[in-house]
Amino acid sequence: MAGERESEVKLIGAWPSPFVLRARVALNLKHIQYEFLEETIGTKSELLLKSNPVHKKIPVLIHAGKPICESLIIVQYIDEVWTSSGPSILSSDPYDRAIHRFWAAYVDDKWFPAMKGIAMAPTAEGKKAAVEETLSAAVLLEEAFVALGKGKPFFGGDHIGFVDIAFGSQLGWIKVTELTSGLKLIDPEKTPNLAQWADRFRQDPAVSGVIPDTQKLAEYAKSLFAKLKGAQPQN
Repeated sequence: MAGERESEVKLIGAWPSPFVLRARVALNLKHIQYEFLEETIGTKSELLLKSNPVHKKIPVLIHAGKPICESLIIVQYIDEVWTSSGPSILSSDPYDRAIHRFWAAYVDDKWFPAMKGIAMAPTAEGKKAAVEETLSAAVLLEEAFVALGKGKPFFGGDHIGFVDIAFGSQLGWIKVTELTSGLKLIDPEKTPNLAQWADRFRQDPAVSGVIPDTQKLAEYAKSLFAKLKGAQPQN
């Protein structure tokens, strides 16, 4: 399966998206060749609308002509289809799988909205609350890393796993948020294990070639946030 033709596996996405990055890292971990179909930012291609008619969002994995949507579902699909190639992304133990899914959901439900609020909150009070929530989440994720990693390099143990992909996909945007806010969201003093993990994740061969350049992402973020703030209703 690892040698499957590139034409059989396609990924619709855009380079700045942390959710697209999840699929790219999972495919790289499994050594799967794929065609990356880059969406023009700000538009939705006919293929995207056809492949994801419900949400009309990236990423979409197309395997043998069949679309799979939602980033974490895509990662699980990749892990389940290409079992004989590369390391397992999720444990075979049902309890371990449930715990890792819990923390991946925590990243999406708690961490990401809080971090986004640092840049997008319309008031100083809202920004302060977002900062506090993000820093509290970082402490919890530090504790989760210790519990799940059990002294090994990644949340998944010896190799990048499900939570690594879920949270690691945010590292580019974490760096941009730190640059623009002057904050340290992953602090080597307060969350030393996360800080070391983040360096290992970025340097992993499955990640290093696809994670966005920080400066390029910062320039894109500046333009994006200006547009989004301009679209917010004024009181």
